[in-house]
Amino acid sequence: MKEFTDREIDRIIEMAWEDRTTFDAIQFQFGLKEQEVIDIMRREMKPSSFRMWRERVQGRSTKHQKKRNFDEGRFKCSRQRAISNNSISKR
Repeated sequence: MKEFTDREIDRIIEMAWEDRTTFDAIQFQFGLKEQEVIDIMRREMKPSSFRMWRERVQGRSTKHQKKRNFDEGRFKCSRQRAISNNSISKR
């Protein structure tokens, strides 16, 4: 496995915790397969935090590209302000 800087490991952990960031995105950015991400999480986290993460991620459709039921990358709330030309438009 490739050696990562502390900053890269922090980013991998952050991406792994994010519900909508898929393992495919982590593989694309860092070249890590799902099992390698799991190994990093196991090594870098406290055992209780790792168990909580695994329980949360296991079977979660948003963490696996093929299990997603939407094609677009992110959900956008209808109340979220639209951004255009670097300025936030008002309702």
